[in-house]
Amino acid sequence: MATMAALQSSMTSLSLSSNSFLGQRLSPSTLYAVPAKPSEKPCLIVAKLKRWERKECKPNSLPVLHKMHVKLGDTVKVISGRDKGKIGEITKVFRHNSSVVVKDINLKTKHVKSRGEDEPGQILKIEAPVHSSNVMLYSKEQNVASRVGHKILEDGKRVRYLIKTGEIIDTAENWKRLKEDKKKTEVAAAS
Repeated sequence: MATMAALQSSMTSLSLSSNSFLGQRLSPSTLYAVPAKPSEKPCLIVAKLKRWERKECKPNSLPVLHKMHVKLGDTVKVISGRDKGKIGEITKVFRHNSSVVVKDINLKTKHVKSRGEDEPGQILKIEAPVHSSNVMLYSKEQNVASRVGHKILEDGKRVRYLIKTGEIIDTAENWKRLKEDKKKTEVAAAS
């Protein structure tokens, strides 16, 4: 009985009346006020991530991109994993998680369901990404895998080279060949 009296006295001291507050609905805006922030740009990345994967982002909401020792079009040798010892060319590079896709290496089977009555289901072999630390640059002329080094040429151009052989990787011919291959694949995909 004493607790009830104490409760009633505390209610009257707060000057809360039953008709002003109790029994009425509260709108979310009256419960808490959140200051409006300007919307930041979302992380724009081409790679399709799994639900459980999270991109690490910088304060400006752009993804953190890692430096890698390999580039698109490099010939590499796999140095660990199931496909150890195989040689292939890099077709895609994902810099947000340091992985690369190598042609005809790390093949996974994908079961595709039929989309319509006229189109049958199929089993496809797709190339899955490999972490860039599991590949090493490879020289086709001397058949040797090597680490990569950087040096500046006489004309001031910074290039990559193979440490074991001294062979320069970043040449103008390689870049022209890559651009031509890319144009061919774009034309083939469009038709």
